[in-house]
Amino acid sequence: MLIGENLHIISKQTKEAIAQRDSNYVLNNVKKQVQNGIKTIDLNIGPAKGNVQGALKWLIELLEENFNLNYSLDTTNIAEMKQGFCSLKNSKDAFLNSTSADEEKLKNTTEIAAQYNSNIIALTMCSQTGIPKTPDERMELALTIIEQTNASGINNSKVWLDPLILPVCVAQEQALVSLDTIRMLKESFEPEVKTLIGLSNISNGCPKEHRADVNRVFLALALGCGLDGAIIDAFDTKTIEVYNIIKNQKVDTKTGEIYLKLYNSMLNFDDINNIKYDKNDKEQYKIIRCAQILLNQEIYSHSFL
Repeated sequence: MLIGENLHIISKQTKEAIAQRDSNYVLNNVKKQVQNGIKTIDLNIGPAKGNVQGALKWLIELLEENFNLNYSLDTTNIAEMKQGFCSLKNSKDAFLNSTSADEEKLKNTTEIAAQYNSNIIALTMCSQTGIPKTPDERMELALTIIEQTNASGINNSKVWLDPLILPVCVAQEQALVSLDTIRMLKESFEPEVKTLIGLSNISNGCPKEHRADVNRVFLALALGCGLDGAIIDAFDTKTIEVYNIIKNQKVDTKTGEIYLKLYNSMLNFDDINNIKYDKNDKEQYKIIRCAQILLNQEIYSHSFL
């Protein structure tokens, strides 16, 4: 499942549009995401301070009047989150984005998710430890999260655990740790939980011309490890194309075939170095080279191609 990330106040232009309640900007942004096949939109208003306060309710009312979509409510402001869920027509398919393993935050957010029977995205981190460095440490926090969601009456099928993705250019070895964590999370709970990542995090800090390539390759690898969902750049149609190739198991290009082979290799615990490809084809080489870096088999550099 894909969630479009493109309506977020990290973008200065988007923040100004939301603060000014610019409905045309918002509608055009979401329309473009929908045209690319996105059915769930992340509404990221951050801490919702100043002119952004009250924006979540406004966004939901505006978008529900014009689209038939699901929404991920993304704010650190609990009061704003409650107001947002109160405004939704269909809360059971919505996402609360997000919680962590911190006791107070976890309790407050699970109460909202339980009240509205919504999905909840939970980060396997807490303020005391930050982002753990190993799958086992992330698993410990996942157990804390699931204990609380179960106590709140939230079914595991509505819990989306985020193993946390660090930029490959900053902490290369952590890409493989995140993939291993996805496998562990999928195998450890009964009933099974869902897993979800913020895909763009993997390429944060990489040269602009490489970011989309890194995202696409990591998506293929993560799907092979059991990933259920990703928050993505919905304006990048090629990333969505990679997702559809894997989802539908249909391919009509040589590069598409490489992505599918990467997915199947991870699914079957095979060595990606056994994948046959045309080494003289720049695109095929780029995909394989990127996969080797993400799996910590080759050293990353900004000029890795």
